[in-house]
Amino acid sequence: MNWIVANMKWVMLVSGALTFTMIYAAIAPQAALRSTFGEALDGPLAEIVVRNWGALVALVGAMLIYGAFNPASRPLVLTVAGISKLVFIGLVLNYGAQFLGQQVGVAIWVDLAMVVLFVVYLIRWGQFRNPARR
Repeated sequence: MNWIVANMKWVMLVSGALTFTMIYAAIAPQAALRSTFGEALDGPLAEIVVRNWGALVALVGAMLIYGAFNPASRPLVLTVAGISKLVFIGLVLNYGAQFLGQQVGVAIWVDLAMVVLFVVYLIRWGQFRNPARR
């Protein structure tokens, strides 16, 4: 567990870089949807929603990269990123299980691994900040 705390900068950099790749959805929404889900949505509303989704996910990635270099911001950044990833996982599992054979299935496992690392760090960070909890 101490390995995670000692290497959280690198965990956040890798997680942030992987998460930031969803900027692709803001730039090429149809291609990103086909790559991730194996299907695309048509129409101007889909263009807006998917581009916005891609931008928001990319912002979470940028926050993770920022947090890697600013330890004081890590609890907030990891909490926001973790909740965002859990919401995505929950939505896909509840409403899009048919897409799990696509690239999104890999994304689910990678996001889940990130969330586990984030939670372990936050627990250890909390124990460090409040030694009475140990």
